[in-house]
This record gives sequence, structure tokens and C-alpha cells, in this order.
Amino acid sequence: MTDFDSHIARHVAPFPVRKLLSLMFTVASGSVPICAMAQGAEAVVPAASAPRAASAASAAADDTIQLNQVVITASRRREPAREVPMQVDTLSAEKLQASGASTLTDYLAEEPGIDVKTTGGTGNGAIAIRGVTTGDQTIATVSLYVDDVAIGSSSAFANGAASALDMALLDLNHIEVLRGPQGTLYGAGAMGGLLKYVTNEPDTSELSGQVSQGASFTRGGAASFTTSGIINVPLKEDVAGLRVSAFHERVGGFVDATGAAAGRDVDSGDNQGGRVSLLVEPSSRWKVRLTATGQEIRRDGSDYVDYDIATGQPLAGHATHDIQLAEPYSMRMGVATADIEYDFGWARLNSISSAQASRSITRLDYSSIFGPVFDVPTASFDTSYFVHKQTQEFRLTSKGGTPLEWIAGLYDDHETGQNYQYLSAETNGDLLHAILPSNYRERAAYGDLTWNATSRFALTAGMRVARNVQSFTQTGGGELLGGGPDTVSPGGSAETSRTYLATGKYALTPTSNVYVRIASGYRPGGPNFAIADAPPTFKHDTLWSYEAGYKADLLNKSLSVQAALYDIHWSQIQQATTNSEGLGYNTNGGKAQIQGVELSTTWRPLSALTLVGGLAYNDARLTQDAPGLAASGAPLPDNPRFSANLAANYTFELAGRAAYAGIGEHWVGNRDAGFTGNTTYPQYRLPRYSMTDLQAGVDLQHVSLAFFVRNLFDKHAQISAETSLVPLGGPNLVTEARPLTVGTTLTAKF
Repeated sequence: MTDFDSHIARHVAPFPVRKLLSLMFTVASGSVPICAMAQGAEAVVPAASAPRAASAASAAADDTIQLNQVVITASRRREPAREVPMQVDTLSAEKLQASGASTLTDYLAEEPGIDVKTTGGTGNGAIAIRGVTTGDQTIATVSLYVDDVAIGSSSAFANGAASALDMALLDLNHIEVLRGPQGTLYGAGAMGGLLKYVTNEPDTSELSGQVSQGASFTRGGAASFTTSGIINVPLKEDVAGLRVSAFHERVGGFVDATGAAAGRDVDSGDNQGGRVSLLVEPSSRWKVRLTATGQEIRRDGSDYVDYDIATGQPLAGHATHDIQLAEPYSMRMGVATADIEYDFGWARLNSISSAQASRSITRLDYSSIFGPVFDVPTASFDTSYFVHKQTQEFRLTSKGGTPLEWIAGLYDDHETGQNYQYLSAETNGDLLHAILPSNYRERAAYGDLTWNATSRFALTAGMRVARNVQSFTQTGGGELLGGGPDTVSPGGSAETSRTYLATGKYALTPTSNVYVRIASGYRPGGPNFAIADAPPTFKHDTLWSYEAGYKADLLNKSLSVQAALYDIHWSQIQQATTNSEGLGYNTNGGKAQIQGVELSTTWRPLSALTLVGGLAYNDARLTQDAPGLAASGAPLPDNPRFSANLAANYTFELAGRAAYAGIGEHWVGNRDAGFTGNTTYPQYRLPRYSMTDLQAGVDLQHVSLAFFVRNLFDKHAQISAETSLVPLGGPNLVTEARPLTVGTTLTAKF
């Protein structure tokens, strides 16, 4: 027995400290938040897909039942969504706001085949598209953008995998969701797809603005209130405009706490933020947009609910969490961008510069784990993550409508991260701490070429080459590591990765086409933890997707259809594993295959009635043993085999005013929250659920009033689960859906 093992045996036996250390040193990268050591788009959203009172009058007065055309720039060009050879979903911010959606989980709830794993509350989450996830991950598999700027860390050491940007809807135009790998145009991390928040540009021609006041009430919880305002000022007509927006939201919680830190609605808190955007167009060729966005999320506690992993039942009742210490957290982000565009005529040049900073601070109660071991009433685990990121992109896009169209670009990303982890117990002080500063630098060149062979047939080929260099320092100490001086272990890595794209598109008719798409994606590798048996670095993993799709506007353009079949092959999967002493590190291994079908439709049988439906079938499982995860054949976690949505919206006149009413239902099938036989992330089966939402509204000319009901039947749906504390004697931490919530929003425009 080593001196280290003797020390552990004296102080913590029979506590399974090796499992703890495995979590501490593997997850110190931020891949597990509860313990540590299309390619872009802009769109004109059809009124049919957004239940707006303002659009009701025009629908009632118009004899046509055609859907409006959606225009996007999924391949960096403005073109109808039907003609883009990939699956692209556009979520209207106005529609989401009218429905009472306020978090990323709400935004994507009705998107079949997409999962948001939440880990303690708003701002703590990971997105998975088409099942590309291993649950608790090293690096995110879905990239997030605000306009044309990548947001969040690309490394494995700053919690980027579990802190997907949960942006407020204030002054957003829409949210764009691109399914399938987008590595050629968007680079690192876009293996499963991409989510993009698109903000409203300033209007240089008209003074306008709006103020909104919202309120909602949750069964068994506290009330929520939101206040927001927007003003648009043309500084010089058709030349310059300024747009300013701000909001504050008091979020009422619904989870009650038992134990020494007992209280009601302990997950209450505040959201606040704002945006300033300046647009200058000095000539028909020049366009300059400067934007600064800031947002802060604060909560008094997490929204975890304690469940028994064996029975699948809550330990102390629904929406109840047993804690001895409060679990507050805060998340703050800010990003400033400069987008400069010049049109040469034959091509358009864009220079996109950004600087961003983010900070998250979290405390979790570990008293149930360490209290019995050290005979103390309380123990806490504190984490702090800081990321500073600067990006620069130059992109040259050829003129459209020619036989050969092309895009070429250069990209530079420089990130510095700080990762602090501190485990302490009352009277015993510093049990374990880790300080993990990191540096990430990536440079890339990319491009694609489209040959419009005929008016009906087009081929596209693309490629991206990226080089990243990283450095990382591992510093750790504390009583569980012997109580001596801190150990300091630096590390570094450098690697080159390549991604590819090939598509073929054929127009069957002027309003329908078929396509095939082959695309690859990757996540960067990086330096490893300095422990026995661990390689000095882990490699990037690679994914190839083979997709065939159909898009059409049918029945005189009253019916829109999107359908896709895909087969995804994922190799060299990044994962956490342990050495012979139970200490964790990152490695590569195993393969997975994901096969699925997606279908989405929008139908307007009457000018006043719109029906929307979608479904996704996804079979995702390992095809080769993955050390540290599971054996071949195991399903990938957080991945329902079947998910679907159905919604109806009806517009009408109410006392001479335009009005609407709608209903929506979405279903999510059973999912695994872990892997069978995995002793670090034990298996837990999340049950299937369905939820029903209602909404209605009326336009009173300059004032509009919206009403919504979310989770109409008050389902105790289990959205996600975190099982990594179970082997240490802790509970299975489940995130439940917010109970029945009724709300209203009053908006005045000028």
C-alpha cells in the first residue's frame, strides 16, 4: 500500500474515495458540473408558424392559404429554406415569447430529436442533436452562435460542455437550429449540429420601440415577473441607427428544500441583461454593425429533486430537495462584436471580430456524502469558471446566381480559462482543491465550391483545416491528497484536424427537391491529467454523417414538408476513464452508430388555421466497446428513441380585433441517463412523458395581450438526471419539469 493509500485508509475508510478522486480529476475539466477534478441563418418567419395577433387580421382578410416563404443563410447565402440541402429549423422569438418560453429547455421542447440535459437550473445545460452525446461530456457536441460569433469554450477545461448559453428572448429575431455536423463552415464542436441566436438589427429609417410587462404563476411555486424595453433610434435616415434593449426577470422557484437549509421555492432568482447595437451604412457597399450584449443569471439554489435510483421515485416527494447548505449559483456573460461588410460586386467580404468573457460560480451541498465520513454536519463543493475568448473571422463570399459559387474564410480563436474547484467540510477545512488554468488557440482555413450544373441540379464540396495548440496546468492539494504542498503539473498539446462536406441537390419540381449530404465534424483533443497510466494527451474524435432528404411546398404551397434519413458513424469517442488507482483522465475509444428518421410538416388548410407536426426516430448505440463507458450495443444516454410534437393555431376576430388561440402537445420517449454497468455514471431510466401547452392573444392596436398555460395537466415529467453522486452514497439528482404555469404578457409598441 502506498503512502497515499495509507493516508486515505486512515482518514476516510470505508468511504469510496477513489470514486471521488476519479470524479475530481476527470471532471475538473468541467465535463460533469456537479463534481470537479445550416450553419448560420437569418430568416423571415412565416406568420403561420408564429401565433401573432398582428398577423391574424391579415390572414382573415387574405383569401390565400399559402404559407409564407422562409429565407435563411444556412450556407452563408440568403436563399429559401426549401433549397438548402440540410435540415434547418427556425424558431420565432415572438412565438416563443407568446408561449411563455423562458429557458433553453423551453425553446427546444417542441423540437423532436433534440435533448437539453439540465444540471441544476437555467444556464447549466448541454444540448444534444440526433443523439450525438455520451451524457456527461468532455467538450460540447453542439456549437452555439450569437449572430456570426461562436460563444463558449472549445476546450475541455472550462465547463463548456455543460454551460450552453441560455439567452433571454429579448430583441431576438429567431433561433436557428441546424441538424447534422456543420464542421466545414463552423468548425470545432459542431458535430451534432449548431444553434444560433439571431438578434434584430437597428432600423435606420424609423423611430420605434416597445415595453413589455409579464407575470406568471406556478402551481406550488412562487410568482415570476418580467419587465423589458426596446428603443430604436435612426441617427441618420437610411445611414445609421441605434437599438437599445434591456430586461429584468424575477423568476419564482418551485422546488422546496428539507434539511438544515429548508425553505420554499429555493430555486428562485433573477435574470437581467441588455444589448446595444449600432448600424452604419455609409454607402450601398459598406455596412458596419457594432453590438454589445450582456446577461446575468442568479439563483438562490439548484432545481434538483432527490430520487431513488432503484425505484425511480422521489425520496421526499416531487419538487423536493434535501440539503444542509444552500446551493446558490450565478452565471454572467458579455460579448462585443464588430461585423464589417464590403460588397465588391463580384464578392462580399466580411470581417467579424469579437471579444467575450463569462463567469460561473456554483456551490453544491455534499453534506450527505462527507458528513458521515468526517462526522461533520456540512460539507460543500464550490466551483468557479472564467473564460476570456477573442475570435476573428474573414470571409469572402462570391456573387450568387452564377454557375460557380464559392466561399473562402480564415478563422482565429484564442481562449484563456480558469477553473477553480474546492471541496471542504466543516471543522476539517480544505479536503481537496484543484486549480486548472488553460490556454486554447485555434487557426483554421475553410471553403466550399458549388457547381450549378443545370437549373435543377447542383453539387457542393467543402473542406476545413484547423490547427489548435493548447496548454494546461494541473495544481491540486488538500487533506485527501496528503495535506502537503500543492502538486503542479503542466501539460500541452497540438493537433491538426480536417472536416469535409459534399452535397448533391436535384429539383424534382419548382417547389420540391431531394438532396444527399455527406459531412464530418470533430471535437478538439487536448492535454491530459498528470496521473499514472494516462497518456499525455487525448485526441480529437471524428464523426461522419450520411443523409438523404426531401423538401417540398405542396398543395398550392399550403403544405410544407421536410424529411430526412441519416446514418452517423462516430469514432475515437472522447470519454472519461480511470487508472488502476481509481484516478480519472480523458481518453479516446469506442465507436457508435446513430440511425434515424426526421419528419416535419406545416399545413394551412384554411387561411385562419395552421397545423404543425414533427417526429423523430433515433437509434443511437455503441458499436465497439468504449472503456470507461460501456460495452458494444449499449444505447447512448439522453436519447429518446421516439419524440414528436403536434400544434394547432387559429386566428380570428374578437370584438373587431385580431386574435389567436393555439394548443401544442409534445411527446418524449424513454431515455437512459447513464450506462448499464458503469460505476461512475450509473444507469437510470428516465420515463416517457407528454406535455400540453395553451396560448391565446389579442391585438388592441398599439397594445397586445398574450396569455399562456404551460404543462396544462401538471405532469411531473423528468427532464434529465445526474447519477454520478450515487456511487458515493448521494441521491440521484433529477430535474423535473416546471409544474402547471399560467401567465400573461402585455406589450405596448410605438
